[in-house]
Amino acid sequence: MTGDDTAPDETRIMAAAARLAGHVRETPLLRDPALDAIAGRPVWVKAECLQHTGSFKYRGAKAAVTALCAAGSVAGVVACSSGNHGQGVARAAREAGIAAVIVLPDDAPDPKVAAIRANGAEIVTHDRHGADRHAIAAAICAARGFAFIPPFDHPDVIAGQAGVGLEIAAQVRATGVTQADVLVCCGGGGLAAGIALALEPRAPGLRVCTVEPEGYDDTARALAGAPGPNPPGARSVCDAILTPAPGRLTLPVLARLAGPGRTVTDDAALRAMTLAFAHLRIVLEPGGAVALAAALDWTDAADTPVIAVATGGNVDPALFARAIRAGT
Repeated sequence: MTGDDTAPDETRIMAAAARLAGHVRETPLLRDPALDAIAGRPVWVKAECLQHTGSFKYRGAKAAVTALCAAGSVAGVVACSSGNHGQGVARAAREAGIAAVIVLPDDAPDPKVAAIRANGAEIVTHDRHGADRHAIAAAICAARGFAFIPPFDHPDVIAGQAGVGLEIAAQVRATGVTQADVLVCCGGGGLAAGIALALEPRAPGLRVCTVEPEGYDDTARALAGAPGPNPPGARSVCDAILTPAPGRLTLPVLARLAGPGRTVTDDAALRAMTLAFAHLRIVLEPGGAVALAAALDWTDAADTPVIAVATGGNVDPALFARAIRAGT
């Protein structure tokens, strides 16, 4: 793909929004008094788990594929993914009538693998902890003449994810909220950066804060001025957001617009899944629940409302059942 050296500007964000109109769902902003009581402050949940393919990733994938198709002929696309981005790219490619190859870890949850295959994409697997997935993707692109769609570090992908921020800005106006912390589950930072860029001119009182699993807090550390790799032995159930480093395009945006990053434990993520199901009747995967987990356990600034972006719901049924059993 071309033009991938800078984060998207307002023009690119609005162009992506125009291309996505009629294709993406406007997801609801949900609230329940029980969650407010647990958190000690008002909590809204932006339910991106209800987006097409079960996560926000469809927005960025659709934005990137439609931009490619508008620019000229494209034979196919390749994506590296832990599952959700792959689902988004597979669906967007199917809708565009082009081929897709998804480079996927061999331990990806079965529902994500099945959904990618159901959209007609080819899957190439790799060892999450030992292989270079980008080298695998680059070789496929070179061999087949396909275009690469990264999961977060491209302006069209970020511009598509910014649609979540556009919706939040419009939705909070109806609540009367002008100051809030917007907690965003973070892997490479594409969603958080997109939301921050969308909110900057529309809702400047809403501050984005990234949330990551313990052991994979590369973005939080980078924002605190201590960048570096995650511990080599780190493991987490939050498979959707286990990226090794923040994005080259996303980190400068977050350094300028976001507050300090937060981290949560796996147990806190599983508890948030249980509470989301019990009180909002939505299904979250662990990586999609970390923002809500942080919202429910944020002890400072207790009077400030919080908006937690529930980013995905593509959870393995056995893991979901385990979370529900543990919380009952």
